[in-house]
Amino acid sequence: MTIWRTAVLVAVLAGLLGLPVPPPAAADPSPASLRKLTKQAEELEKRYRGQIQSLEDIKLQVKRATTTSSTLQAQLRTAQAEAARIAQTSYMVGPLTTVQLLAPDIEPYVLLGQAANMTYMADERTKRVENVQKLIEKSKQAKIAANDKIEKLKKEIKKLQSKQRDVERLLAKYGFQQPGGSEGLTPRMISVRADIMRNFPMKYGVGCLRPGDPGEHGKGRACDFMMSRGGTMAAGSDEARGDALADYLIKNGARLGVMYIIWKQRYYDIRSGGGWDPMSDRGGVTANHYDHVHVSVF
Repeated sequence: MTIWRTAVLVAVLAGLLGLPVPPPAAADPSPASLRKLTKQAEELEKRYRGQIQSLEDIKLQVKRATTTSSTLQAQLRTAQAEAARIAQTSYMVGPLTTVQLLAPDIEPYVLLGQAANMTYMADERTKRVENVQKLIEKSKQAKIAANDKIEKLKKEIKKLQSKQRDVERLLAKYGFQQPGGSEGLTPRMISVRADIMRNFPMKYGVGCLRPGDPGEHGKGRACDFMMSRGGTMAAGSDEARGDALADYLIKNGARLGVMYIIWKQRYYDIRSGGGWDPMSDRGGVTANHYDHVHVSVF
């Protein structure tokens, strides 16, 4: 049953129960629009020669927002069906009539049972309708949030498209390298890793090639420089070393050919203008880059 039909039913029940009528439902996020934007984002990342962290971050936000919206709509449909069932049952049971109350052949416990059942049904009906009203409002807000994130993705794509010539000049400056050798890394990544390790002790190790990874790790153009044991947040001197490494890479990025850095749930992407930008929560210390500095090169 569509959301507008749900809203009509709730409005009718709300009128019968003296409850406020909920506001109209918001528009559903457009799957076609989202598919088009996703395709544009993929094309941009191909032209930019790697993942664009601002796009990846907004795509994650869109996914979460649309999932929340879909989940709430499913809950709304279930709640609507429950409210309709309670309303139908209440109608079938019907009210106690004067004849029933005065009839000498009806046992008192039967009347009390029927009265209790009616009270229960009325209470349940009120609770169900109120729950549906709350879900309609939550669903509306979730749809608005999802549409806002989609609009944000659209604006970010437009902004990056406007910078395409600048990025092309940047890519031309560094050229294109293929991975090779036993390590499966590009010559630039090998050079950047060597430079970093000459200047910064890596007591927790370095991880680079990750076969099958859709990002730079799978292309031999990224390494993770561990600042703590995997899964534990870097602190004290380890965190300070990570900060120093990130600062070094920003200052020397043009010389080394660094494309972007991720550290402590922030990213610094040369192609999108540089500067630290916050990254959405990915769900853990490692995923949020609190235990390692990620470095991708052109």
